[in-house]
Amino acid sequence: MLSNPFLFTLLRILPASIASWLGGWLSANIARRTMKLRDQRARTNLAILRPDLDEATREAILARRWFNLGRTMAELANVDRLVNPQHVSIVEEAAYREALASPRPMIFLTVHVGNWDLLAAHLKASTDRPPLGVYQPPADPAQAAMLQRARQSYMGEAITGSAAARAILRHLSDKDRAMLYILVDERRDRQVWFPRFGRDLPPSGNLSVALRLARKAGARFLPFYMVRSNGPNFRVHWHPPIDPAAISDDEIMEQVDSFLGKACVDHADQWLALHDMDLTAP
Repeated sequence: MLSNPFLFTLLRILPASIASWLGGWLSANIARRTMKLRDQRARTNLAILRPDLDEATREAILARRWFNLGRTMAELANVDRLVNPQHVSIVEEAAYREALASPRPMIFLTVHVGNWDLLAAHLKASTDRPPLGVYQPPADPAQAAMLQRARQSYMGEAITGSAAARAILRHLSDKDRAMLYILVDERRDRQVWFPRFGRDLPPSGNLSVALRLARKAGARFLPFYMVRSNGPNFRVHWHPPIDPAAISDDEIMEQVDSFLGKACVDHADQWLALHDMDLTAP
């Protein structure tokens, strides 16, 4: 959808709710048939993560998942029309707003659940903090360029690459009440290194970088995620801010892993990385 200018324009012209449904239908009925390997990976991983469910229930989750993924991709064309209270609600909103008002820099940690791009847009619209987002671009150059343009329009500055850590530290240290939005379940070598799902894994990737940057910049963490409730409607769930000055990296990992890892399992029908990893590997 991202690399097809005609389809992207059509999704923009249609009402946001219809565009979202169309993206879901295309994903469930066309994309899924052409991505059999990814579908099988998701099936295998779901059986490992949810052995308590019978096969029919897991298949229903997988069917919903493909529809949800298509909706998420289609909604990229209409993020600006979805960033409002009609489409996004917040658990314990008053306390959430109070947390956002903190005078210290903040690093917002999340995973690819629900609509993570809409979550970034929501965050930017919810606070006057200078925003910065970190992302991993798709391998396809045309798709990566379109995605970068779309994200910069609602995320603020978005960076990637080997120099990102230095740029992030400058942003957090030099700008008043700066914030960073970062996804910690990035996929590398057909594996997801966070959440740990009981695996004995040290901090790595984006999360390892975030831990180091938070201590250097005096920033606090706020783990959160956005889950789809019905159609193009969402609910933001959040964890109270975590202060690296008060607890160890191991304790931070435990809290973040428990909160975001549970979100990935509880909402496996909306988690992108389920089909991009191999939990059977040692």
